[in-house]
Amino acid sequence: MSGHRFHPSILREYDIRGVFGETLTVEDAHAVGRSFGTVVRQRGGSRVAVGYDGRISSPVLEHALVEGLTASGVDVVRIGLGPSPMLYFAATPAAKALFPEVQGGVHVTGSHNPADHNGFKMILEGAPFFGTDIIDLGRIANEAAWMSGSGSISHADVTEAYVDCLIGALDGIDRDVLESIRIGWDAGNGAAGPVIDALAARLPGTHVLLHTSVDGHFPNHHPDPTVESNLADLRAAVLAGCLDFGVAFDGDGDRIGAVDGKGRVIWGDQLLAIYAQDVLRECPESTVIADVKASSTLFARIAELGGKPLMWKTGHSPIKSKMKETGAPLAGEMSGHMFFADRYFGFDDALYAAVRLISATIRIGTSLTALRDAMPERVATPELRFHVDEARKFAAVDEVLHALRADGVGLNDTDGVRVDTLDGWWLLRASNTQDVLVVRAESDSDEGLARLLSEVDARLAAVGLQRGPQAAH
Repeated sequence: MSGHRFHPSILREYDIRGVFGETLTVEDAHAVGRSFGTVVRQRGGSRVAVGYDGRISSPVLEHALVEGLTASGVDVVRIGLGPSPMLYFAATPAAKALFPEVQGGVHVTGSHNPADHNGFKMILEGAPFFGTDIIDLGRIANEAAWMSGSGSISHADVTEAYVDCLIGALDGIDRDVLESIRIGWDAGNGAAGPVIDALAARLPGTHVLLHTSVDGHFPNHHPDPTVESNLADLRAAVLAGCLDFGVAFDGDGDRIGAVDGKGRVIWGDQLLAIYAQDVLRECPESTVIADVKASSTLFARIAELGGKPLMWKTGHSPIKSKMKETGAPLAGEMSGHMFFADRYFGFDDALYAAVRLISATIRIGTSLTALRDAMPERVATPELRFHVDEARKFAAVDEVLHALRADGVGLNDTDGVRVDTLDGWWLLRASNTQDVLVVRAESDSDEGLARLLSEVDARLAAVGLQRGPQAAH
């Protein structure tokens, strides 16, 4: 039996991702199914849930994936079109009542990437499947070290049970209070749209829904809520309707964006500060995890609230793993991935995060706009992303790290290089999903921010690089 070679660029740190028809093919999907199914069986499993997002290429990739899984002897439960968190939900014990327990799950999704991209996110035995696990899939495919069999296929509709679970975030809140809420929802024509329709139909209050029809061409705006221009429709709806706030979602519904009642963007670390204020009331002295791109004001706020702030690596898979290790009830990333193990399952779910934002503002007793007003003002860059050759990006960060240490500069090397100075802090890290380097900096003043970026540029120049044109997310 001959093996299968994946394009070297698609086996990423957290998932498998490429350009459909170029670096990612139907044959790749079949090989992913054969290889992942083999791992499931090697670990004693026999059943996997499969879902897919709204991209044009997703149905054909899902079909090939399922064929590969069943050819490995794994039974497949197809849950159909929906957000990634619904697939994660299907792979939890909470879904046992819907169908026989599954040991793993695969979601066909291009996440927030351009419309012609696609890929696969995986979960096994309740834990993220990433890093060396994904590398091992490549080895299994290359060696054709596949197990064989004839798995069965069944179908399950988990939407209603999933929505029930989302609404559970409002348990204990008076319905009369909920009747007064006014929320905007922008699905960006992504896979979360139908679930948002079902959720909003059951929620009390007033709900303004935008772009909930699934369309893989993304005709209204790209579904990446971390890019401010993509929030223009939501901001306009909030202001026009005098809404309390608005929430937006990426293509597969695992990343949240938000704007307050004044139309201001509430960034990921600011959202996490609000969630922390709510969660730490019930879970005092708990660990709250944020990624290395988060503001220093967030870590200070967590400590002020009586929590234990922990800075960790960027990426949904390492964050989820660190939560399990530390028992943290809450974690989040600047990218909008929010993770609740407090009364939830610990995976990143933007729809659940949206409902938790409603409940948090009610329990805290302060509007999202007032909470934003009370936050310290800092001057910060967005993520400054620029292309660097894939073979060079990690080496360049290591070279900067060694130079800083040689100069006796204090730093945090949890994920790349983060340096604190009298002006604030700056970060340099290599993306695990694209051929880019990422820079971020934050200060109390424009002048301080300029000095921080000058230092970054000097450090890059010393290793033969300079910040070029912005790369797309």
